[in-house]
Formats: sequence, structure tokens, C-alpha cells
Amino acid sequence: MVKKPEQNNQDNLQPRPPVVVVLGHVDSGKTSILDIIRKTHMAAKESGGITQHIGAYQVEKGGRKITFIDTPGHEAFSAMRSRGAKVADIAVLVVDSCKGVELQTKEAILHIKEAGLPLIVALNKIDRPEANLEKTKGEFAKEGILVESSGGKIPSVETSAAANREKGIEEILEMILLISEMENLKVDISKPAEGVIIESHSDGRQGIKIAAIMSQGALEAGNFIGTPSAFGKVKSLEDFQGRKIKKAFPSDPISIFGFESLPKTGESFKVFPGAEEAKAQLAVLGTRKISFEVKKVAFDQKVLNLILKADCQGSLEAIEAVLKEIPHEKVVLQTLCAEEGDINESDIRSAKSSKAIIFGFRVKLNPTAKIISERDRIRIMNFEIIYDLVEGVRKLMEAKVSPDVSTVETGRVRILAVFLTEKNRQVIGGRVLNGQIEKG
Repeated sequence: MVKKPEQNNQDNLQPRPPVVVVLGHVDSGKTSILDIIRKTHMAAKESGGITQHIGAYQVEKGGRKITFIDTPGHEAFSAMRSRGAKVADIAVLVVDSCKGVELQTKEAILHIKEAGLPLIVALNKIDRPEANLEKTKGEFAKEGILVESSGGKIPSVETSAAANREKGIEEILEMILLISEMENLKVDISKPAEGVIIESHSDGRQGIKIAAIMSQGALEAGNFIGTPSAFGKVKSLEDFQGRKIKKAFPSDPISIFGFESLPKTGESFKVFPGAEEAKAQLAVLGTRKISFEVKKVAFDQKVLNLILKADCQGSLEAIEAVLKEIPHEKVVLQTLCAEEGDINESDIRSAKSSKAIIFGFRVKLNPTAKIISERDRIRIMNFEIIYDLVEGVRKLMEAKVSPDVSTVETGRVRILAVFLTEKNRQVIGGRVLNGQIEKG
């Protein structure tokens, strides 16, 4: 009697593709490796490109699928890399063998250890003469990562993504499939569908669009779906290439349409029997906004008020994390509002009333808002790279504390002759018209 349900569950277990998170320091060559994998092994590669915000895709190797989560390599996206590692089965850590183990490499190692993921080390850029594999392996050993070629248990692959000198890419895929076999990745597809939100954003044409990775069950249109912060009814599903699909299965990277408000990235979603059940079991928080505590400001402190608008929640999280690292002793940085979406008239009005500067990250300024901002002289700064945005904030903060320079006239001289002109000095002759002239 007790064993029967277990047997039924075992009967329902089916193999699923491994989910792989690829991590690496900026400029480690991670993107180049992923580009080669996409071009050579993309499932149904004749169909279009990859959806802009999906953040994941599938490839095929020997008739078997592998799902990749492509996490941004910039250090500002540490939170996103961490979130990616938590939904993955295997981690591939790309390191520039010319530069060795850098700061983001160490951060990635921490994320991988915390998630307990099997690890593959890709020793990249071995085609370059300055590559130093032994030094890099030694630096990994100091971080507790001992690769097989140095007597450890962590598999490593020597790679190059240089044109006409590609090496090790196929070996990485083979190693992923080998580890997935050893991990015995199986799932019960008869259970209610579940998955993880890896990105969410909204636009005027498509509405709320959720990028997710399936973890169990089968999801289809009409299902009532929810996370701890949002719920809805699935209107339609797309695969990672933007094609409409009827059902999504474990390890599939998908886009979901139908949420009534933006769920938080990194949350798990579940399917419920109906809307009432979903509402009853979820803490519905409404449309996602990142709010900031208004700081207490001393009377003599200077304040820089910001309104942030970004393309997606992952970007907002990254910007928030980096802004917290800026020293605030001399200037208090107040982020009054941080939202996803284009800059609109409401943002302009808020900036005017609070004397704030609007910072945009990969967003547009709608025509009406542009007219109002020019009329009201509201300063708007838009950026494509997160650290350019942060540098812009730094400069504004520095300008707040720069001493005011004023010119005080003490006298006037009429120049009558120039006796000498050199690079850094002049000797002149003149007549004092009024006031006085002093040395210095």
C-alpha cells in the first residue's frame, strides 16, 4: 500500500535536458563561446533569432537537448548571475587564461558553491601567446577548485573561440551531457507545472512578457499561474525563438504571456486549479516597482534626487546594487522611483516637483514627455551601458560638493605691449586703469 504511489511516481519519471548556467568575468570570452555554440548547435536554427529578453536558449548535441542560461558577464549583474545559478543543474565557468582568476571569477565560484552545482572550467584564450594555464590552475586551487589535470576532480577544458582557431567547444558540450547522465536528471511530468522566472518586462505592444525555465510538469494556455508576487492566466506561450507553442515541458526556456502584473525575477511559479485558488494562496503585491527608503538628511548635507527607468527588472536590480556601492558621506543619493518602461509624462512631472534628474537605461523618451521636459528644462540622461550610468551619477555627486568658484574684480589693466610669450607664461606691459594689481 505504501510503495504503490512511489512506483507510480517512478513510472512517470522521464529524462529532461540539463540546464546550464555559463559564468565568467567580463571579457573572459564567454559570449564568444556561446555564439559558437548557438551557431553550430541551435535547435531548429533555420527559425529566426533569439528573443531579446529570454535570457535562455536550447541547443542540440547528438540528438540531445541542452538548455543554456546566458547570464550577463558584467560585475554589476552579480545578483542575476546568482539567480541563474539557482535554477541550473550544471555550471560552466569561463576564465581568461591570460589574466587568470579575477574578481568576478571569484564571485561566480561562490555562487556555484552555494548552489551546489557540478562545475566545468573552461580555460579560454589558449591560442594567445600570453596564456598561462599552470598559473591559472594554481589560482583556481587557491579558491578551492582543483581541476583534474592538477590532480583534482573538477573537469576542465582548454578552449579558444578565435576565428579559425576554435578549440574545446565540442568537448564542453560532451562534458555537459556526460555530467547530466551521472546526475540522472529526471522529472515527473504528471505533476502540476512549475518553473522559475528569469526575467520579466512590459511593453505597449505585447504587454507583460515573462521569460522562464520550466522545472516540472507541462504548462499550456489556459492554466492559472502565480508566483509569490503576481498571478494571471496563461494566454499564450512562445519558445526561446519566439515561436508559438502549445505546451512547455521541463527544462524548456519559454516566454509566458498572461500575468496581470510583473512578477519578481528569480521567483518560482506554480499552476493552480483556478483564479480564486491562485489569489488565495499568493501574496499579490501588484505591479512590480523597486522602492527605496527615503533617507534622513542632515541640514547641511547635499542631496541628489534620481528617477530611474530601465528596460527590465534585472537591469534595475543591477543598477540598484551598484549605486549602493557609491560613497554617500558628502552627498545623499535619493532614488525616488525606479521602474521598468520608457520615460513618460508622469516621470517628467515627478522630476519637476522633486527637482530630480531622470536616468534612463536602454529606454526611450516618448514624444509628449520630450516636449514637456524641454519646456520645463528637466534633465534626462540615457545610457546603454550600466557603468556609464553609474559614472554619470558619480559626476553629478562630485559636482554637488565642488567648491563654488567666483571671480572678484580688483582692478583693470590696459595692455600696451607683449614682451615675451612662452608655453606657460607671458611678460606684458600695461597701464592700471583702476583698482590695484597684486602679485598672484
